[in-house]
Amino acid sequence: MRIGRIIPLSTKGFSRIKEISKEAKVRLKFLEFARTHPVSVTCRRFGISRSTYYRWKKRFDPRNLRSLEDRSRRPKRVRKPAWSVELIERVRELREEYPRWGKAKLVVLLKRKGFEVSESTVGRILRYLKRRGVLKEPVKKVKARGVAKKRIYATRKPKEYRVEKPGDMIQIDTLDVRPDPGCVYKQFSAGDVVSKWGFADVRSAATAFLAKEFLEELIKECPFEIKAIQVDGGSEFYADFELACKEHGIRLFCLPPRSPKLNGVVERLNRTYREEFWSCYEGDVRLDAMRPELKRWTSKVYNDFRPHQSLGYISPTQFLQQYCASP
Repeated sequence: MRIGRIIPLSTKGFSRIKEISKEAKVRLKFLEFARTHPVSVTCRRFGISRSTYYRWKKRFDPRNLRSLEDRSRRPKRVRKPAWSVELIERVRELREEYPRWGKAKLVVLLKRKGFEVSESTVGRILRYLKRRGVLKEPVKKVKARGVAKKRIYATRKPKEYRVEKPGDMIQIDTLDVRPDPGCVYKQFSAGDVVSKWGFADVRSAATAFLAKEFLEELIKECPFEIKAIQVDGGSEFYADFELACKEHGIRLFCLPPRSPKLNGVVERLNRTYREEFWSCYEGDVRLDAMRPELKRWTSKVYNDFRPHQSLGYISPTQFLQQYCASP
């Protein structure tokens, strides 16, 4: 491309070519091409219209290659907002005093001070102040996650650990029980992964000490040996509960955070308690009255009588009888 014919022959002129955009270089190229070719041929060659060619030819200044750049579409004369200094200053003061209040609330405060202004106007003033750096928005504080407590015994369930027999894995979880408005008790629920055998007790709270007592009851009532227990990261399954598992030689597996589906058996068991026991319970709502009723229903109905779809519509007790009878 013979640039010297269209722009002054100087080192400075050539260096300026690097400073223009790709589009400007294309325009420079077709203007140079048109010096030795008809306009119609130039337009076909570069895929432009004649009006485009003549527009850029008229605009081009050989001493200023930036004349081939696209011009800003912004109007030369922009309407300036007709806001009074007093209004702008008052909006700034109110926003700094009440940083979490939106423009709707600020409008109410401004009207109390005698300013007749709309929400959209207040919004534009706020954006104007932000652009100028006059208005500093408060930094949103992100609550840092607490450091996870160190487990003294529990571990993640190893991938190679296989659950094949009753007792290989008991899942334990808690359930909120609300017999009366404003009254909340905590139910401890345990479900065997293989036989679906269940056990439950309701207590005044979910503490590590009460979780330990629940474990002791579970061990006494369970018709098979418990080899491993799986729980979530609730505080009730630390301390006393964890030490009790260790003392009894029961492996304790703790779920990763936010993974309740991995405790699906006891989650389904809790749903059964909500739908089939607590929603129908009409007895005494005192704790010492509810505890034996819950245990009776679990033993006589859930374990001995209720058909379980996952067991082929037999009860957990029937499943255990068949399991023990099989060679």
